[in-house]
Amino acid sequence: MPKKYKSKHARVVHEAMRGAYRAGVINEKTMRQFDESCLTKVNRRLSASQIKKLRRREGVSQAVLARHLNVDTKLVGEWERGLKTPSGPSLKLLALVETKGLDAIA
Repeated sequence: MPKKYKSKHARVVHEAMRGAYRAGVINEKTMRQFDESCLTKVNRRLSASQIKKLRRREGVSQAVLARHLNVDTKLVGEWERGLKTPSGPSLKLLALVETKGLDAIA
C-alpha cells in the first residue's frame, strides 16, 4: 500500500530518513518519529453501524470480511455491535475498503 504524506516536502524528508534508517544511521525510535510527523493518519473512527453498512455494501459475510482483514470473525461481530472498535492495521484496511472497495485489499 503506498504511503500518504502530509506534503511533498514531508515525502522528501521521510524518504531521506528511511534511507538513513536502512543504512543504520538512525534508530527505529527516530524513524517512528519521522513516520508520525510526515505520514498522514487514519483519524476517522468507524462506528458500529458504519462497519456493518460497509460490509453489507461489499456483499460479504462477517467471516469473509474477517478473512480479508486477517482478524477473527468474532471480532468483526464485536465491532458491528459496538463492543470493540477497530484500530491499527484493521482500521487502515477498513478505511481503504470504505474508499476503494474490498477488491483493493483482496
